[in-house]
Amino acid sequence: MDIALYVLRSISQVIITPPYVFILLMLAFILYTRNKKTVMMQKMIIGEKMNSSFELTISQIVLGILAGTVASLIISYLGIVFISEATIALLFMISIILMVFGNRFICFSYSAGILSLISVGIQFIESVYHISIPQFDFLKVDVVMIISLVAVLHMIEGVLVIIDGDRGTIPVFTNKNNTIIGGFAIKRYWVIPVALMFIMNSQNISGGSETAIPTWWPIIRSISYNLIKDAVIGFFAFYGVIGYNSITFTKTKKEKVISSGMGISIYGIVLLLVSQLGKINLGAEFLVAIFAPVAHEIMLKIQDYIEAKGKPRYVSTDDGLMVLEVAPFSPAFEMGIKSGDVLVEVNDKKIVSEQDMLEALNNVSTFIWLKIKTVQGKLEQVNYNKMNKSKRLGIVFVPRMIPKDSIVMKFDRSSFQDTLEKVKKEKEDKEDKEDRK
Repeated sequence: MDIALYVLRSISQVIITPPYVFILLMLAFILYTRNKKTVMMQKMIIGEKMNSSFELTISQIVLGILAGTVASLIISYLGIVFISEATIALLFMISIILMVFGNRFICFSYSAGILSLISVGIQFIESVYHISIPQFDFLKVDVVMIISLVAVLHMIEGVLVIIDGDRGTIPVFTNKNNTIIGGFAIKRYWVIPVALMFIMNSQNISGGSETAIPTWWPIIRSISYNLIKDAVIGFFAFYGVIGYNSITFTKTKKEKVISSGMGISIYGIVLLLVSQLGKINLGAEFLVAIFAPVAHEIMLKIQDYIEAKGKPRYVSTDDGLMVLEVAPFSPAFEMGIKSGDVLVEVNDKKIVSEQDMLEALNNVSTFIWLKIKTVQGKLEQVNYNKMNKSKRLGIVFVPRMIPKDSIVMKFDRSSFQDTLEKVKKEKEDKEDKEDRK
């Protein structure tokens, strides 16, 4: 059986054939509307959009499809195969129910763990009390297979976070020990098509194959090999959405997504190895089912602890104002100023506070020169000769204090939508004040 050929065929079908293509378009539209809010917030805070809504959406779709294809190949070659499509349907249903308790619980680690525990519980009751409960057979799942599936998806998710997680970030601020520190809020989603293998009961089912399978396949052997080699293998593809939501005040946005992505991928690798213990007996399956969500929580707690104990990365001091973000193609961007630099002087005027910065910019005509301390600690002077009072410098500074009329948001635990509404309202109030003047 040419596994790769069937995987690629299944992935291509969900991309170009109805009704799958309509699902893809619907998911793309949902992502696009979310990205429009992100771009709107970026423009309000930074003055310019960092990425277009279309660009953000395309990267989520294209990279998601590539990641889904790789994940499907890994899943198939490992031999992750299911008896019934009901297992995947239950996995999605439980994830949706868990979302009521928090967005993070939509992760398959929790739904797979719960589904596995239910399955183990039913089998335990049947074996201890020597009874059969056929009406609950649809809840019995192959714990090794379902946890292995979740493991592979996390391995791929980690790679996506590393590659694309730092797009669409929003500058935020918080107060720590009476000092304002800057950071980034990160929120990204990817649409991934996943092709799974199923043992078909009928040789007439489309997508099945009677071709002899390799003797080395599958690598993961939870189901009897004789059952697999005599079965017709069919492929079923579905769309999933992988999400990453985080915030950092101690790392650059790239450093944050790299560390988070590596943590997620390592969790996936460890989970894949641990899942194989489920082959031993029912007790081992119980431990594997518990391990999936517990280890996921531990991973998140470790990341939160590292963030909480880390040294703030973006803090303005008496040396000058820290640059948090630079708008693309702005005067600051053209001068080579980068996130993490410290603005020391403007036109030979020492900059210590936001007021110093405003006064310096108000006195600028056409030519402006800045003295900055780079991330490496080196003092440099840069200049720009096309400046005017109506042109934005294109820098988000970490303030020593947040002015009352500022539209830059102090970070709290509000939802993304609530924060956006606050920013819009503050901007409208500021514009009303200016109109009255």
